[in-house]
Amino acid sequence: MTQLDYARKGIITDKMKEAALAEGVAPEIIRAGIEAGTIIICHNVKRSNGRPLAVGTGLRTKVNANIGTSADDLDISKELEKARVAVRHGADAIMDLSTGGPVDEIRRAIIAETDACIGSVPLYQAALDAVRNKNKAIVDMTVDDIFAGIVKHAEDGVDFITVHCGVTRSTVERMRNEGRIMDVVSRGGAFTIEWMTYNNMENPLFEHFDRLLEITREYDMVLSLGDGFRPGCLADATDRAQIHELILLGELTQRAQKAGVQVMIEGPGHVPLHQIEANILLQKRLCHGAPFYVLGPLVTDIAPGYDHITCAIGGAIAASAGADFLCYVTPSEHLRLPTVEDVREGVIAARIAAHAGDIAKGVKGAIEQDIRMAKCRKKLDWEGQFAEALDPEKARRLRAESGVADHGACTMCGEFCAYKVMDDAMEKQQAVKA
Repeated sequence: MTQLDYARKGIITDKMKEAALAEGVAPEIIRAGIEAGTIIICHNVKRSNGRPLAVGTGLRTKVNANIGTSADDLDISKELEKARVAVRHGADAIMDLSTGGPVDEIRRAIIAETDACIGSVPLYQAALDAVRNKNKAIVDMTVDDIFAGIVKHAEDGVDFITVHCGVTRSTVERMRNEGRIMDVVSRGGAFTIEWMTYNNMENPLFEHFDRLLEITREYDMVLSLGDGFRPGCLADATDRAQIHELILLGELTQRAQKAGVQVMIEGPGHVPLHQIEANILLQKRLCHGAPFYVLGPLVTDIAPGYDHITCAIGGAIAASAGADFLCYVTPSEHLRLPTVEDVREGVIAARIAAHAGDIAKGVKGAIEQDIRMAKCRKKLDWEGQFAEALDPEKARRLRAESGVADHGACTMCGEFCAYKVMDDAMEKQQAVKA
């Protein structure tokens, strides 16, 4: 049985207990959330080295880091180092989006490298296998080719897969009728539309959705229903194509859950600040509270090199409004394959956004960490501050680089540190009273 099957029978599994311990909540909260479809546990039954990851309502907002090779950069060792750095700095999940080199070897190496949750997009696998092994174009993939890629990822132990089931011919028509500046920016969405157009057929993942459910149920993989029509710029946000796809994903969510398959929904994208909360509310309503996984959202299009910041701004608002899972964006977004340092910066920025959202949502333990930090600052307890910091390494390095003076304060205020001044004032006041 799947975790959803167990939850419906009132059974608390070992995976639920482990996830509850990690979240600091009662196991019954996890079980009840899974039964309701508002919480998922990501953990493939084939995965021997992974930790069950719980995502959803009432839990800490999770962070995902995308890594993977491209045809222009095939260095496996670099991607493994990115995985290590991402997890060390607090990423809860790693998505392997490799599209170049020995992708099977890369995926299996990443899975073996970490016990973090692993996601993937099997359509990339199917496209590469068709081109390399069968001398076909992407549009020549068969339906069996597409599903063979899904089975391969399932067998390797991938915990959640992104599938663009809502990219349908009717949604494409809506996009064309309304008009968009950037059309489709999702790679999986673009592959699917190219295939549908060339073959004059419906999306196989939509048409044969029951076949997809049979596979994911067997491995208890989570279906991450991808947003093939996510906006690639602010001007395209919250349009007919995006919302029509979301309506379809809501319908598919119900079908999947009925079959015992856990689901989360992927969301935008590039969204103006004032539309983010509405996007979250729409998703939660249309998809019956299923966990929401958002890319950013990025709140402006004009910050290449700083898109980890535009992502963190949107991510904080999204998380506070109810988003459950943030996909990081690195400073290299829109420019190049990210470096190891880009990955570190992207993870930290997304964690800041997730934590800010958790405080707003009242997630257990969130504000308590900030209170501990405040108390350490008041006492000029630097080791305590480093322990509470989201990036202890950078905090320690910046303080050391400035030189540590005998007065114990930082070099911003030195001996005129407000904490020291107030401590002296309070000591004098106490002495006078005595």
